[in-house]
Amino acid sequence: MRIMALDIGKVRCGIAISDPQEKIATPLCVLPTEEVRANAPSFRRVCEDWEPELIVSGLPLTMGGAKGPQAQSIREVAQQVASKLGLPLEFSDERLSSSEAKRSLREQGFSEKEMRGKVDMIAASLFLQSWLDKRMAGSLKGEANES
Repeated sequence: MRIMALDIGKVRCGIAISDPQEKIATPLCVLPTEEVRANAPSFRRVCEDWEPELIVSGLPLTMGGAKGPQAQSIREVAQQVASKLGLPLEFSDERLSSSEAKRSLREQGFSEKEMRGKVDMIAASLFLQSWLDKRMAGSLKGEANES
């Protein structure tokens, strides 16, 4: 089954997808959050092309593990998206995924301007990969994964 990750931000939404064996996360694209929220043709096309069966949304937790200030807003958007797609929804701790994505892009020589369109989809692939690894190890539990 393919699993789609959404790194939902105020402006942009990074999208990543797993392989059918649920072992490898791959960054796909970045779309305006409003297009994802509205189930616009651009987002529907991505979903039709990849046929996900589960959505994993990043959930911004504080460094202490509590729900961050944006968590409720992100939960609402993710629930709307999953509902429109008719897919189950889970959440994954996305702490440091954007920082790690930026670090990785800097190491590859990207400028801040060049990174702008890539960070969100790479962050989505990072927290999806972590989620897949935990699931494979059978240790998926905790508040960040609640539906």
